[in-house]
Amino acid sequence: MSKTLKIYIGILVLLFSVAIIFEMNRPKPIDWSPTFNEKHTIPYGLKVFYQELPAIFSGDSITDIKVTAFEFFDNYYNWADSTYTINGNYLKIDQSLDIDNTSYDEILSFVAKGNTAFISTETFPQLLKDSLHFKTVNKFDFKGDALFTLSNNAFKNDSLKTEKGLSNIYFEKLDSANTTVLGYQRFKKHHINFVKIKYKKGTVFLHTQPYLFTNYYLLRKNNYRYVEDLLSYIPKGTVYFDTQNKYGSETISSSPLRYVFSQKSLKWAWLLALLFVSTFMLFNAKRRQRIIKIIKPLPNTTVQFTKTVANLYYETKDHSNIIDKKITYFLEKIRSDYHLDTQVLNDVFIKQLSQKSGTDITKIKQLTNFIVFLKSKDTHTPQNVIDLNKHIEEFYQKK
Repeated sequence: MSKTLKIYIGILVLLFSVAIIFEMNRPKPIDWSPTFNEKHTIPYGLKVFYQELPAIFSGDSITDIKVTAFEFFDNYYNWADSTYTINGNYLKIDQSLDIDNTSYDEILSFVAKGNTAFISTETFPQLLKDSLHFKTVNKFDFKGDALFTLSNNAFKNDSLKTEKGLSNIYFEKLDSANTTVLGYQRFKKHHINFVKIKYKKGTVFLHTQPYLFTNYYLLRKNNYRYVEDLLSYIPKGTVYFDTQNKYGSETISSSPLRYVFSQKSLKWAWLLALLFVSTFMLFNAKRRQRIIKIIKPLPNTTVQFTKTVANLYYETKDHSNIIDKKITYFLEKIRSDYHLDTQVLNDVFIKQLSQKSGTDITKIKQLTNFIVFLKSKDTHTPQNVIDLNKHIEEFYQKK
């Protein structure tokens, strides 16, 4: 081993030792990230709130929404009589709502049928403001104490006072004909922060201080009473909690280095080590291997194979087998590309495929009906093969 290599190795070991000693002696900082995730125990997580939901809604079931609100409620929509096969209360707590307009429409449609939505956030989307006729204001310059109270005298002893600064967000304009004021906040002045809005046959509760539902506030003094009072306005029935943990959003890495990259200090130590090793290899590595002979890759015979199989089917005139395979491959691609269930090819399937693929619903309906027709037949003709292929090609021609 050369003297230079020994120096490089010594420096690398020293850096690792210093990084480990520093990390072991450094107090772990508090993570103040506002995740609003019901699995997180950090101050601005919702684990305490989520664990207490069964006690707060005693006797009612709690169902997590792990897909978009549109995907969840649309699965329970009965197109025959324009009703939902489920009833209950939609619940969402977040700093800012990451919900698409299609899901908002679906939530309001669910409420319109006589159900309830409870939403606590600092930023309401414009679509919701326009639909429910309200405006909000955010006073960014707030500093000092804050007091939160409810207008119902039965809750006058459950007011919440906080010393940690919150955003001074409140309702500035409301539709008096359909709105009931339920709560206030006092920073420098009194303002409305909790309202009940009638929407067709249902009700929407809006609250502007989602941080009050987090671990930090619920575990302080008797703050939980204020949150219990807020949720007491939600009527009896199943609670559909819109979770932050959607399907596929928390895919766990299988990498052996996942813990190293989850810790900031270890991550930088690892990257620094890679930098030193790369520098060493760049200036000291020498070519020690003979030139590798270029091996010509095997020819691609996919086209010839396809032609051979096609000629086989053509000569045997097994039209039913061809149709069965074309339908099987087409439905498999639909499942793979659009994540749809293809077991039942009904109107719900047609509507969802049209929305996700952007293809005209008439084309999809014609294709679906023709597939159902072909599946019901025992024998098929060459014209059936031609017509099926034509319908499938028209599906991919999105105009």
